[in-house]
Amino acid sequence: MTFLPKAEVLSLEELYEMSLGFMARGIRKIRLTGGEPLVRREMIDLVRSLGRHVGAELDELTMTTNGMQLAAHADALASAGIRRINVSLDTLDRDRFAKLARRDGLQQVLKGIVAAKAAGLAVKLNTVALKGVNEDEIPKIMQWAHGEGHDMTLIEVMPLGEVDGDRTDHYLPLTVVKDALDAQFILTPNEHRTGGPARYFDVVETGGRLGMITPLTSNFCDGCNRVRVTATGQLYPCLGGNEQIDIRAALRSGDPEVQLNRALDEAIRIKPERHHFRIDKAGAEPAQERHMSMTGG
Repeated sequence: MTFLPKAEVLSLEELYEMSLGFMARGIRKIRLTGGEPLVRREMIDLVRSLGRHVGAELDELTMTTNGMQLAAHADALASAGIRRINVSLDTLDRDRFAKLARRDGLQQVLKGIVAAKAAGLAVKLNTVALKGVNEDEIPKIMQWAHGEGHDMTLIEVMPLGEVDGDRTDHYLPLTVVKDALDAQFILTPNEHRTGGPARYFDVVETGGRLGMITPLTSNFCDGCNRVRVTATGQLYPCLGGNEQIDIRAALRSGDPEVQLNRALDEAIRIKPERHHFRIDKAGAEPAQERHMSMTGG
């Protein structure tokens, strides 16, 4: 985990002001992600402030979390306005989890998922498909998730940053995963959309829904209308691009309202037509040095 100087990180008040600027431009869905959003003190206060806009300026306020802090905060998140939460979970095997997460925290994450469900939150699991790591476990994770009433989304490795170098070696096309699932289950296309890049299938045998995010094997850029802002206030119009706008400078300028509007205008103008991820014969290649946890999923 990287600890940044306090002055470099946007305060929760600045994040709220930025969010108001987004809402004024018609953005109706906000997701708090990371890294891990729940490690920030007073994060629930930000959720509560944004939650007041759900049903008016916002259609939805969601959060993506690694689940480590979820058990302690699930009730507060639900009370503050979160209705749906994404939990990153690549394995149900304790040893594999410890190796991937560099900590023995599987039981803590599972307790968080139970707490989220008990609090009335809709839970979706995000699972990165990793060749030679968890590909044999994907059907089991899906069956467990659906049995608990949770949706699940499979994600191809996105080649971002040196920290993900080991994972790019485990790039597993979801076309291969789907072929394996088709041999065991009946998957029928579902037109459900959340505004994101996932494409969904109903799994007849489990009665659940399975999403697939395929940035490499099936480009989805033509349907993307997302932007991402880092903890330090850098706005990236594309997860797989190098284009960026300094929102922090706008918020801390002498005329933050005007400068924020100009920054958002520029962000929309420079949003690329497609990402820069690519595949070579060995698999996925990094598009840039920025790590996924810096930008947010």
